[in-house]
Amino acid sequence: MTTNADEPPARPRRRAPAGAAVLREDVTEAIRAAVFEELAAVGYARMSIEGIARRAGVGKTAVYRRWRSKLHLVLDVVSAMAVLGLPAPDTGSLEGDLRLLYEVTSRALRHPVVSQIIPDLQAEAARNPEMAEAFQKALRDSQESVASRILEAAEARGEAGPGIDPDLALDLISGPLYWRAVVIRTPKLPKDYLASLARATAGALKAL
Repeated sequence: MTTNADEPPARPRRRAPAGAAVLREDVTEAIRAAVFEELAAVGYARMSIEGIARRAGVGKTAVYRRWRSKLHLVLDVVSAMAVLGLPAPDTGSLEGDLRLLYEVTSRALRHPVVSQIIPDLQAEAARNPEMAEAFQKALRDSQESVASRILEAAEARGEAGPGIDPDLALDLISGPLYWRAVVIRTPKLPKDYLASLARATAGALKAL
C-alpha cells in the first residue's frame, strides 16, 4: 500500500476508557445519598469518608476518585440543592402560588433528614467560609429562582406592579417560613398558618 508523502500520517485510534476508569452514575448517587444519611446520623464534625463509603456499600477509593476530601464532597452535595431547586407554582393567582410554594417548602424543611442536616451545616458554615458560601448559594438560588418566577407571573396578571425590589420580595416570600422551620424550629405550625402566610405575603407584595 502506497501513501502520499504530503498527507499527514493517520492518527492512532484512541482507546475507550477501561471499565475501571468510568465513574458509574449509580455509585455516585449512592454516595450522595449516603452523605445525607451520614450527616443526619452523626453530623458534619464526626462524619468520615469511611462511614460514607460503608453506608453507600462501596470502597473508600470510589469516594476519593470523585471527591478529594469530606469538605468537597459535602460542598458538592449542598451545591446540588441549588440545581434541583423548587418547582415554580402556576395556580393562576399570586396567593395560590405562594400557598403551594409554602406547602412544598414546609414539607421539605420538616423532613426528618433535612431538619437535622440544615442546623448542623449552619453551625459548620459559621466556622468554614467555603461551607458558608456554598450553603448560602444553595438556599438562596433555589428560593430566588422560584420567587422571581412567581413575581413575573403576578406582574403579567396585573396582581403586582413592575420594578419590585427582588431582595425585599425574597425576604417577604421566604423569610417567615424559614424563621419558623429553621431558626426557631416550631414543632408544628399553627392551624391554617400557611394559608394566612400566603394571604399576608400576597398583600404585602401587592402593596410594594
